[in-house]
Amino acid sequence: MRTLVSRGSRSLLFLAGFALVAGCAVGPNFHRPDPPPVNGYTPERLGYRNGKARISSEESQRFVEGLDIPGQWWTLFHSQALNSLVDEAIKDNPTLESAQAALRVAQEDVLAQKGSYFPSLSANFTPSRNKTATSTITPVANTGNPYYSLYTAALSITYTPDVFGLNRRTVESLQAQADAQRYQLEATYLTLTSNMVTAAIQEAALRGEIDATEETIRVATDALDIMHKQLALGQIAGADVATQETALAQVQATLPPLQKQLAQQRDLLAALAGRFPSEAVIEKFTLADLRLPENLPVSLPSKLVDQRPDVRAAEEQLHSACAQIGVAVANMLPNVTLSGNGGSQALAFSQLFAPGTGYYTIAASLTQPIFEGGTLLHRTRAARAAYDQSAAQYKSTVIVAFQNVADSLRAIQTDGDAVRTAVTAEQAAATTLDITRKQLQAGQIAYLSLLNAEQAYYQTLINLVQTKATRYADTAALFQALGGGWWNRSDVVVKKGRGGPPPQKPFLE
Repeated sequence: MRTLVSRGSRSLLFLAGFALVAGCAVGPNFHRPDPPPVNGYTPERLGYRNGKARISSEESQRFVEGLDIPGQWWTLFHSQALNSLVDEAIKDNPTLESAQAALRVAQEDVLAQKGSYFPSLSANFTPSRNKTATSTITPVANTGNPYYSLYTAALSITYTPDVFGLNRRTVESLQAQADAQRYQLEATYLTLTSNMVTAAIQEAALRGEIDATEETIRVATDALDIMHKQLALGQIAGADVATQETALAQVQATLPPLQKQLAQQRDLLAALAGRFPSEAVIEKFTLADLRLPENLPVSLPSKLVDQRPDVRAAEEQLHSACAQIGVAVANMLPNVTLSGNGGSQALAFSQLFAPGTGYYTIAASLTQPIFEGGTLLHRTRAARAAYDQSAAQYKSTVIVAFQNVADSLRAIQTDGDAVRTAVTAEQAAATTLDITRKQLQAGQIAYLSLLNAEQAYYQTLINLVQTKATRYADTAALFQALGGGWWNRSDVVVKKGRGGPPPQKPFLE
């Protein structure tokens, strides 16, 4: 019996090997799209230095073409509090954990489908108690007894050779989806870290606005005290005092909304770090604690499609759609199935493997769809249409990626001038306010001049804080738009030939 089964298995394996060697994968082979045929992000050439003059040694920025991006780009802001909070978010944020689990699901789906490359082997043991209908047929047992037991032990092998690449294209599609999920994980990582940096900058801006508002309230309160003294001396009218009290109340009314926004921003930081709002973060941020990166990367346009995880994910979706065309075409072609079944059958368990009890069957089947009501044809057409859809989505993703970079570059180009102008305006407004207060106290000017000076100073102070915060936020947005340096992360294993782009220029700070 062992000899017969062994011979049958060898025959089955020979046929399977022959079918596998002779097979081919139908459908188109995927080729990565070429990079966009553009040489820059804007119609005009970018200015390499941001701003025409330095405001301080930390506030001058310049663009460096081909500069590589570190995997932990946020450390370029030189804030230990920010580094600590981002590390905590990476460790505990549930959104990132969900993306990691989704990647594991996709990878296991690939391994599960690869199991179809191998024969399916199963063992079966069936004991039964039977009675023969003696009035109809002769008892099965040699003893003539209509009551008998039957023991069957069998080994079954089934194999479907991948003659036309149905399984290969299916695995290819699933592998592309797994790769897309991996880039989705990188996109989630980049979004999380960028949101954390932006939230920290926003908190710093709110604290700056609150400080500016409190300073304005202090100035307005001092002016009101002066006016109360002048009113007591009969130098001004009561209406002037009432007007100043109204102006002070208006400034004071702007403080609670800022404090509310700051509290909500703290809740956001806690949520991004994977905490509940009641578990407040201890880190606090001010603009003075952050430092602008001086050297800003400007990746080559041909490299951007390699660096952006959303573009890479869209590319893998296109790859998956291409493989699905092969799957649809293979389903229209013949399907070959090889099977073998061998075992032993006896009336007594002790004789189950005795000579003469063995049996085996080797079979092959060929199935060719002939009429399916147009189902297979239309599924093939649908697969091709899905590929066209994915191609259009990929192109759209690439265009948006270039738009993001261009928007960030243009914003940073104007931020330096905006901050410098805001600093000049704030200094001039502060000088004007100081002179106006002294003139009012000496009785040289009317109250209206002080009110105008206070309003101008308050507005320039708030504008300075906002423009500084915008510059930090736009800098962070540029790192995000360029892909965030995920290919330089030490905790990511990059496959050869399918990983991130090769290093460009070394890191600069």
